[in-house]
Amino acid sequence: MKHQLHALDNLAQDAATIQADALLLLLSEAQIKALSGKAAGKTALGKYLAAALAAKDFSGAKGEVLAAYQMAGFVARRVVLVGSEQGQAAQEAAAVQTALAQCAGKGIGNIAIAGFSHLPAVAGAATAALYGYDLTLAKKNPRAGQALHFYQGKADKAAKAEFATALAQAEGVQLARELGNMPANYATPTHLAQTAEKIAKAGKNISCKVLEKRDIEKLKMGSFLSVAAASTQAPKFIELSYTGAGKAAPVVLVGKGITFDTGGISLKPGAGMDEMKYDMCGAASVLGVFAALARLQPKINVVGLVPTCENMPAGNATKPGDVVTAMDGTTIEVLNTDAEGRLILCDALCYAARFKPAAVVDIATLTGACVIALGGVRSGLFSNNDALAAALDAAGEAAQDLCWRMPLDAAYADSLKSKYADVANVGGREAGSVTAAKFLQRFVGDTPWAHLDIAGTAWKSGAAKGATGRPVGLLLQYLLAR
Repeated sequence: MKHQLHALDNLAQDAATIQADALLLLLSEAQIKALSGKAAGKTALGKYLAAALAAKDFSGAKGEVLAAYQMAGFVARRVVLVGSEQGQAAQEAAAVQTALAQCAGKGIGNIAIAGFSHLPAVAGAATAALYGYDLTLAKKNPRAGQALHFYQGKADKAAKAEFATALAQAEGVQLARELGNMPANYATPTHLAQTAEKIAKAGKNISCKVLEKRDIEKLKMGSFLSVAAASTQAPKFIELSYTGAGKAAPVVLVGKGITFDTGGISLKPGAGMDEMKYDMCGAASVLGVFAALARLQPKINVVGLVPTCENMPAGNATKPGDVVTAMDGTTIEVLNTDAEGRLILCDALCYAARFKPAAVVDIATLTGACVIALGGVRSGLFSNNDALAAALDAAGEAAQDLCWRMPLDAAYADSLKSKYADVANVGGREAGSVTAAKFLQRFVGDTPWAHLDIAGTAWKSGAAKGATGRPVGLLLQYLLAR
């Protein structure tokens, strides 16, 4: 998909000269008022808008769209007006997605977008709107060949840098969505490892190491291996390193990579189990971030760790009540084999300590309890460090990839006490997302650490079923802000 940034001196005067199969004009209430006034009313755009307002065909309200074909005075074949309310970033992102729905399956190749104020939000939303999963479909997505042209007041060095960041983020989000949407017989642990290797091979300053089962055994990652025990798919432990800042302490990102989760012996209900292919979206987000880093080459150091395997039932599967041993020697009573994400993450968090990180952030579709608490709007944020939590929250706001800080009081760990091991892998039903985070916290020591529970935000169910690519935007903005 082709993306280009263009300067546009005067929207009222120059919109009519833009050559495109479709020209999408995102208009806020303030712009509509200005463009329909006396000064701008003599332009092609002003006349079109004034006529539409007079006929009450368009008011600029949220989601309102007015499309015209071969409009007099315009070079573009189609001109689409869409309301963006007060012109805020989230409103413009929603507006461009609505407008692009008018460009589906109509032989439209070049699409021009103008009238916006928030380039990163609009570029990301536009790219996302044109994405369509087609890997396992006989009929491929025709929109993949469409070109996007963005017109704004300036296309100077600062604007181009902002544009490059937006496109890198969009690329990372798209990779995460594609991996999440793949069926589990395609997106295997081996496939995730191969994807990581391709990212490293294609980008400067990136290296990749893939640990096989025998290597994982040597590291004594008994907790991780207990989850992988019954699958015919070999587990992998992926280590990606991006070095852009010499010997500076890195940020370590740890992504949960359960490529399919049956629940193991604690078997999930059959209805909706197909969505458990999304249980590797934490891993997908880490890979998406590294794809963006490869493109942007920022002056930071980042390590990505992905423990990846399937959670399957079989005669050699871990059973409820079994006790397993993590890499640091902690013994864990597995009371529920469907609480497997924390079992693979704890070993990865132990491994992360060898990098002496400035901060560790783990990302996981961890608990249904977080979905109940926050729905699909915000990811759950847990942290032992106020500065880190504030930075992640600010990054989420900047990327429109929102999170919400949850508590980590010491008392929440009481429910994880076990008579037969150092810790149990689950507590009771109450505060399930918090107790899961408390389990992970015991494996990070004093290192600044945050846990993002993305169970509610990593994918959508129902008619809109599919991976969202979150929280690639949040993570990338956090890293770049450093």
